[in-house]
Amino acid sequence: MKRAPVLTLLSLALPCPILAQGVLVAPHAVHIDHATRAGSITLFNPGSTPAEVTVSLAFGYPQTDSAGDISLPLSDSAPAGQPAATAWIQAFPRRVTVPPQQRQTVRLLATPPQGLADGEYWARVIIGAKGGQVPVAGITDTVAVRVGLTLEVRTVIALTYRKGALTTGLAAGPLRATYESDSVFARMKLTRQGQSAYLGTARAEVIDSAGQVVGASELPVAVYYELDPRISIPVGRLPAGRYRVRLEVASERTDLPPKVVLRAPAVRDSAEVEVR
Repeated sequence: MKRAPVLTLLSLALPCPILAQGVLVAPHAVHIDHATRAGSITLFNPGSTPAEVTVSLAFGYPQTDSAGDISLPLSDSAPAGQPAATAWIQAFPRRVTVPPQQRQTVRLLATPPQGLADGEYWARVIIGAKGGQVPVAGITDTVAVRVGLTLEVRTVIALTYRKGALTTGLAAGPLRATYESDSVFARMKLTRQGQSAYLGTARAEVIDSAGQVVGASELPVAVYYELDPRISIPVGRLPAGRYRVRLEVASERTDLPPKVVLRAPAVRDSAEVEVR
């Protein structure tokens, strides 16, 4: 039997099974405090074949490029001076086979160095799941040779370790807005304040001259240092005229437990965009 190279898929958002090869992971962010020094994740195999799962750690945080697209660069070791927890967090077990329709708990134990300073420390947990093969279409099986792709689905979730009383906040640059085709695009540079990453939600809306909202959108954000995301607001084909774009970033996340979202004042701005 011949097999093609492993295809690796990276998920930065909520995990989902892909062709029954992946596992569902919950929660999609782990927060550990210095008092407990432990956390856990639950793996669920929704497929019909066993899934071979590996759990590893890396360092990385969301960043934006010049176009405002968000990515998550990962590295095995953190650059010097970064508040990394990768060296002293361990997963048990690191390798496991999850039977079909079954769950498995993975425990994350922290052994921080003596005298660890108060602050927030970061890591990413990478869950790699392998299952059966996906057939490759278009190849004639005339010599009893089967060709397929063995998929490895990788889910990446955030891990945060906190020690001491910590604060967060945002400083925001001016809002910029443009209209292209059937959408308004809003951008506002966000700079973290305090000792902890800022977890929140950006909500944007477009308002016409009559005060009616003609489009709205929201985006979860995690500002570790700086972030300048491009937020797309679908509005369709707008009549010519001037429109007001409003953007608010608040320390609220519906996908995270309230106790892990540090509260901070919201930041707001508005800008005009002209449609010709």
